[in-house]
Amino acid sequence: MSDGKHLEAVCEAVLAVAGEPVTLEALVAAAGEGATPALVSEALERLAERYRAPGHGLVLERVAGGWRLATRPELEAALRTFAGVRARARLSQAALETLAIIAYRQPVTLPEINFLRGVNSAGVIRTLLERRLVRVAGRKQVVGTPLLYRTTREFLVHFGLDDLSGLPAPSEVGLEDVKEGAVGP
Repeated sequence: MSDGKHLEAVCEAVLAVAGEPVTLEALVAAAGEGATPALVSEALERLAERYRAPGHGLVLERVAGGWRLATRPELEAALRTFAGVRARARLSQAALETLAIIAYRQPVTLPEINFLRGVNSAGVIRTLLERRLVRVAGRKQVVGTPLLYRTTREFLVHFGLDDLSGLPAPSEVGLEDVKEGAVGP
């Protein structure tokens, strides 16, 4: 097996058994002596091209700062039937609104989220914390020292983003009022 094919095989095997996205550095380490980031990157691009060809049930994608093998979205129904899953748990409208505010404003406090949404979002925040889509990022140094919330790596994985720059502009998703700066009047 040529060195290029061997690197492709190592990357494919590691990604097949990994439960989460794998960084380039981890793939280089797994490939062993003689592997460089440039060589592994080339192997990943060849693999990605191979998976883009028709007839594959998997795709190789860059997400959350790493690489992962994932099933094609159009095969979701067949996979659900196979796994015996009736419906996947979806986020409520309230959870999506709250998550959008956190993603675009982070770090942000619960009072700021409540102000922007116009309703108490404490229960929604609890759900997002349980699903590991947000995390506590410290406390804001103001009266009451409220908790600050940020999105997590799991958020990036869930939405198929490599990083937060992959989010659409706030105006594209109807969030014109969610801008950097102070919250409130």
